[in-house]
Amino acid sequence: MLFIVEHATRRVHLLGVTPNPTGAWVAQQARNFLMDLDDRASEFTVLIWDRDSKFTAIFDATFANEAIRILRTPVRAPRANAIAERWIATVLRELLDRILIINRHHLMAVLTEYVAHFNDHRPHRALNQVAPLRLLPPPASPSQLCLRRRDLLDGLIHEYTQVA
Repeated sequence: MLFIVEHATRRVHLLGVTPNPTGAWVAQQARNFLMDLDDRASEFTVLIWDRDSKFTAIFDATFANEAIRILRTPVRAPRANAIAERWIATVLRELLDRILIINRHHLMAVLTEYVAHFNDHRPHRALNQVAPLRLLPPPASPSQLCLRRRDLLDGLIHEYTQVA
């Protein structure tokens, strides 16, 4: 699984899933990501990544062409990229430890739905309990409070929203 997490907003971008990642595959996913960003690419200034051999010079050049500086984490320093490490742990704990994945297509479908939940609904402590792509709704009075539950991934995850 290849992903990018925006540091300021905690928004996750799922780039792709493959059983055998190669340097060429990773570089192509980076090009696809930058094409999808269009004008937002200028908002990115630094990309932090670990020292995996799959991040080749072509990968670096893809981001350097967009004036994005590359920072490599120190060797054996998981805290240097703590936000990405935390997201991996969250995906494992909340999703992959609780569901049996059948194949790559199934994994991509499950991860896509989870990333949408993570970005649009799941509250984040670092963002004052707001989801990365949503604003916190104004609090309702107890007499007006009515909640609607929506089940995701066959009931594995529940989303609750206020209904007026």
